[in-house]
Amino acid sequence: MTTTRTARSGIRGRITALREGRNRDRGQTAVEFLGMTPFIILIMLVLWECALIGYTFSLAGNAADVGARKGSGAEYGAGAACRAGALEDLPDAWSGAARVSCTRGSDLYEAKVTLKVPVLVPGLFDLDIDIDGEAGSALED
Repeated sequence: MTTTRTARSGIRGRITALREGRNRDRGQTAVEFLGMTPFIILIMLVLWECALIGYTFSLAGNAADVGARKGSGAEYGAGAACRAGALEDLPDAWSGAARVSCTRGSDLYEAKVTLKVPVLVPGLFDLDIDIDGEAGSALED
């Protein structure tokens, strides 16, 4: 007896082999996902910390600008007005360690605000980064 193999049975044989192989690899996707989960979480934490660094730049510049404007427009106690204006809108995570210095120049009132970047997970990332924001405002008469 002669056995002939047709194209149809060849395809059917391959499909059957694929189905049998699929049953053998059952659960592999779940295991791979569980293995990658810590790396995905770590990458998300690093990206969030980068966003905090960028936000700190924005806050430092804005606080210095507000402080310089308040100091230049103050009739009395320009230093106190500058410091209060710089710290006025800072969130609690940034205002605790903020350093504000205000100086009066010949034509400008200048403010410099130094903020420390808060750490999302203490102990995991120990960033000792200080961000400076500087601004000046024309003195008002």
